[in-house]
Amino acid sequence: MNETLVGALLITFSFVIPMSMAMPGPDVPPGWSYNPSTWIQRAPIILLGLIGFFLARPMAGYQLGYIDWVWEPFFSGTRGNGTETILRSEVSQAWPLSDAGLGAATYLIEILSTFMGDTKRWRTMPWMVAIFGFAVIPLGVTSIVLVIMQPVAVGTWCTLCLITAAAMLLMVPLALDEVIAMIQFLNHSRKQGKSVWRTFWRGGTLPDASETPREDRKPRWTLSPMLWGVTSTWNLLLSIAVGVWLLFVPDLFGASKPFSDSLHLSGALVVTLAAIALAEAGRSARFLNVLIGAWLVVGSWFLSTESQTALWNAVIAGVALILLSLPLGKIRDRYGSFDPWVVWGSRYFRTKMPPSRQKMAHR
Repeated sequence: MNETLVGALLITFSFVIPMSMAMPGPDVPPGWSYNPSTWIQRAPIILLGLIGFFLARPMAGYQLGYIDWVWEPFFSGTRGNGTETILRSEVSQAWPLSDAGLGAATYLIEILSTFMGDTKRWRTMPWMVAIFGFAVIPLGVTSIVLVIMQPVAVGTWCTLCLITAAAMLLMVPLALDEVIAMIQFLNHSRKQGKSVWRTFWRGGTLPDASETPREDRKPRWTLSPMLWGVTSTWNLLLSIAVGVWLLFVPDLFGASKPFSDSLHLSGALVVTLAAIALAEAGRSARFLNVLIGAWLVVGSWFLSTESQTALWNAVIAGVALILLSLPLGKIRDRYGSFDPWVVWGSRYFRTKMPPSRQKMAHR
């Protein structure tokens, strides 16, 4: 722990703090109702990163032989401890280094990259936002699916792994808006005839921009501003519940392979996609659950299983997912040129959208 702390402090004082100097220019991206780079927006990501880091460290210590026991309150596995079974499995041992240690390093990178930069870093430090987004979104989604797929690969669960996956899953919708603002800025620079490569590394400004945060979107240290850009709509919460249910159907009703593997994979993907869609900027991701629902309705009949109860659970869950993935849900904020993608495919649900969104959906 001492070595990790010293290394993190060295990076912080030699790199993070010196590179965090403020630059002149607008705070809010053009067409946005809030600034996605404020400290209040980054605070929950830092907290979730710390949770993941401190849970991954003891698992890495067990894999590397520094400790001979890890906490596991629920799952027995083949060793009487589900976490130890996962960490000593052939899947984990196939890596040339500790996969838990790699996860801890990734969480540390996420924490440090979240700390770095001023409150305008969506345009002053695009490269750092890109590193941050890559660590949280594609790597995060991959690790989440791999963790939730543990029953397929190993045959048991790992409590600490599930908690870290949940922390990572919550980070994805919270991080998505800042990455989109950064991409919009680079695209704006390209249209202005500037070098995208130079802008990516050096940042820039928007001389003609005069966007200010909406009155109810001015930064303040309360819970609500931490979740700007994320709305917990009823259909997405129910989709997550359906995904979790699919994860437990094989054990509850005795589904056999390959049908049980299909349910585990489908459930993991449903939960991940619905969680991403909680971010208003990622709301269109919910339509991918329509494809998973269609697979559950149609594909389940082609996979052998002796449990008819599990089969009909999959079919009903598939129909529910298709219906739950159609409504747009609540949209409270504006995202500039990305607004049409937020409301994409929601023409028939315009009555639930603000007037400005209705025009975009109609187009």
